[in-house]
Amino acid sequence: MIQQLSLEWLNSESQIPQALWDSCFPAPYEGQWWYRSLECAHLEEQFTFTYGLISLNGEPIAIAPAFIMDVPIELVMPPIILPIVKLIGKVIPSFLYQRTFFIGSACSDEGHIGIDPIVLKAQTVTQDDIFLCIQEAAETQAQKYNAAMLVWKDFPIMYHQTLASISKSKNLFPLVSFPSALLKLKGENADDYINSLKESKRYQLRKKLRKALPAPLDVSIVHLPDNQTLHQLYRLFSRTYLKGKTKLEELTPEFFEFISREKEAHFIILRHQSSQEIVAFMLCFDLKERVINKFIGIDYDAPRDWFIYFRLWIEAVNWAYKIGAKTIQSGQTAYPAKIETGHELVHLTNFCKHRNRFMHKIYKKVASLVNWDTLDPDLAVYLKAYPEEKPVIRLSKEEKS
Repeated sequence: MIQQLSLEWLNSESQIPQALWDSCFPAPYEGQWWYRSLECAHLEEQFTFTYGLISLNGEPIAIAPAFIMDVPIELVMPPIILPIVKLIGKVIPSFLYQRTFFIGSACSDEGHIGIDPIVLKAQTVTQDDIFLCIQEAAETQAQKYNAAMLVWKDFPIMYHQTLASISKSKNLFPLVSFPSALLKLKGENADDYINSLKESKRYQLRKKLRKALPAPLDVSIVHLPDNQTLHQLYRLFSRTYLKGKTKLEELTPEFFEFISREKEAHFIILRHQSSQEIVAFMLCFDLKERVINKFIGIDYDAPRDWFIYFRLWIEAVNWAYKIGAKTIQSGQTAYPAKIETGHELVHLTNFCKHRNRFMHKIYKKVASLVNWDTLDPDLAVYLKAYPEEKPVIRLSKEEKS
């Protein structure tokens, strides 16, 4: 029997059976609950969500989340090129934004294509076959959305062999992305975690915690916070978002409302003991052996010697041990604190294709100049100390030409 793959684009996660979501996006991946919250969050001005439902001989076997976004060019351009880009933008404002069809999830740190493991085990089709099907369908769909750029967003090393193969046949080029951060929890409690750190990091963290722990703060782990609490959480998140250097997506109050209803979501909250005002929070997802540290909010008016971030972090570590987690994934950006607390940086790569051949060559050349040290000044400092960590993308002769 000839195996026939097909892909249908859907407008909502609810159009895909829950059983398929559960088999394709099990923990530690953000599943149907995550996409449901994004859809309800009134993010229409930023994203258009869509889902590729892949079928084998008419039977659904895989899910490819995707979204469309007008991306600010300056987010990916090396600083040396930015002045030229901005100059062109004064004449052609639309040049500063690139309508892009992303394969992957908005607001997620790592790209993932959900494939029913039973199908792969049966070896009737391969991961390469499914990814090629997605690429071909995405190119057609991107044209419908008038998206000139197609991007496989933030895919980890485990997918690179497949995506490199597609890159040869479909003319994609790799683009280094902001790394994610992952902490492996060793031992049975926070003391074991601290003891597992390198000596210099262990000394600095203990020094800060000695000052942070006596601060007059109450700690609570909250699921389903009330409306007043949600309002305070969003206000703190907004202040932290505005203070950040890199801004890709802006969440809404509705997102916090809907994500709080999902059983995976927990808020680690620090309150001032006297006023009970929230001074910091961390939204974390309980995904069995992994905790995803997703979003934070901090009151920057609080005393600096409270070291609020580190107090919040150690409470997150305590909670992660309590629920039996083995790792904490802490996402992209804000790298100094993550490196200081023992996280490893996880290499992520975008695989891209521009519809216009001339522009494709230009973007491909620019992509070859992008690295961690051009994406983020904190990463540049990190690479000076650890040059062996610099991500390297090995291209074939065909890709280099």
